[in-house]
Amino acid sequence: MRPDFNIHPKTENRSPKTVMTPITIRAHVAASLTHTWTCWTSPEHITQWNFAGDDWHCPSATNDLRTGGKFTSRMEARDGSFGFDFEGIYDQVIPFALIRYSMEDGRKVEIRFEEAGNGTVVTETFDPESENPIDMQRDGWQMILNNFKRHSEGEF
Repeated sequence: MRPDFNIHPKTENRSPKTVMTPITIRAHVAASLTHTWTCWTSPEHITQWNFAGDDWHCPSATNDLRTGGKFTSRMEARDGSFGFDFEGIYDQVIPFALIRYSMEDGRKVEIRFEEAGNGTVVTETFDPESENPIDMQRDGWQMILNNFKRHSEGEF
């Protein structure tokens, strides 16, 4: 089991020479924990929110939600100019509470789901990569989380 990000604030990326501080983002979703979890984990919902801006979309997603299972989300520019598969392997899944996964490059991600009054707080902590500025990475992941919040709170 991976140590809690709050206890160990530094983590190593794939390169042993690079030590990066994990980035944490969060959103309060005005929806039940069950509904929020379903929107996060069901491919039919993932394709509705898993992109950073209106010029992107997520045309397909698969999700084998279990420890050792794999997920893939296809992310593409709407104009067809660029696309990639965002993939990972689940390291730990505690239904309605916690998801930990490893990306293909070895970086780690943790998502916590906590009931909070009239909704659910989703907290996502991820190891940054070394090619793009930290602010750009935090802002991009936060935009995706904000899309998730809007989708989860909307009527569908």
